[in-house]
This record gives sequence, C-alpha cells and structure tokens, in this order.
Amino acid sequence: MSTDISRICSELEKSADDVKAAFGNLSVQQLNWKPSEKSWSVAQCLDHLIVTHSLYFPLFENLAGGDVHRTFWEKHSPLSGFFGRFLIKNLDPANLKPMKTTSKVCPSSSDIDAGIVDRFVEHQHELIEHLQKLPGDVDPKETIITSPLMGFVTYSLDDTFTILTHHCRRHFNQAKRVTDMEGFPRS
Repeated sequence: MSTDISRICSELEKSADDVKAAFGNLSVQQLNWKPSEKSWSVAQCLDHLIVTHSLYFPLFENLAGGDVHRTFWEKHSPLSGFFGRFLIKNLDPANLKPMKTTSKVCPSSSDIDAGIVDRFVEHQHELIEHLQKLPGDVDPKETIITSPLMGFVTYSLDDTFTILTHHCRRHFNQAKRVTDMEGFPRS
C-alpha cells in the first residue's frame, strides 16, 4: 500500500475516533437538535458523510478488481484539475462558507437514531478497507475518476483522497459547532 493511502487511512481513522469521542455519548435529542430549520444536526452531518462516501465504494471496488474502463471524458477532460482544486478548496475544513449539495446526498430528516455514531465509525472502517484494497500500481495522480455525484465532473484519485478527508473534517467541525451553539440541549 502506498504511503499516500496509508496517510489517508490514518486521517479517516482519526475522523472516526474524533466522532466517537465528541458525539458518542449524545442522546437522540442532542444528535437531532438543529439551531434552525435550514441547519443540519450532528446526526444529519454524519448521515450525509455515510451516504456521500458510500457512492465511492463501487469505484474503489472496480479499481481494486482491475475492472477499469475509462470513459472518453475521463481520458480527455481538460477540467479534471480544475474540478479537483475547486472541490478541495470549497471542502477545506477552514472554509466556513456553506456549500450546496445535491439532493442525492442530502441528509435524511433530523429524526435519526442514536446508532448513527456507531454507523459512521463502521462506515469509516469500511471506507478504509476499500482504500487498502487498491492495487499498489494504481497511480493516484494519473487515475482520473468521475464524481459519483455529478457525471460531468472528473478529478484525480489523488484529489479524491483529499476530498474524502476534507469532507469528513469539514462536517465534523460543522457538527461540533452545533454542539457549541446556544440552545443546544446540554443534558
């Protein structure tokens, strides 16, 4: 396994540990509390990450199995670098500006059971397993993938790794801010 993938897996494991430590003891009420109708709860942030990152699993399975048939757009898109940089910049945890998501991965209603934290941790381990199965000869910088969210968006596998870790940290920080807000149920 490449050092890049090892580093990414460590970051994803740290996200799982941080989520468990920060939110593992919250009640259902606390997990589902939202400061406003348009805001997301802690549970919705975690649900969104599970749904979104699960869409990458078939791609990783195809890469692991050597069943890769690059599309014309993946081979020739002049925008792959742009899309990767755009997503990395906008998903950067330091960027507090809200970013719209597609309806395909909007979180479910904020009535999510307390098992969401354990499901997130389990999901992170599954994501890590998928990454660890990638062949050692896959060049992340040269391997271009199509976004599972928008079929015209392509970016490198290397950018995918950064996108996944930034996305986790961004929504962890968002969920943490929810628990720090005035009105958050403390008990």
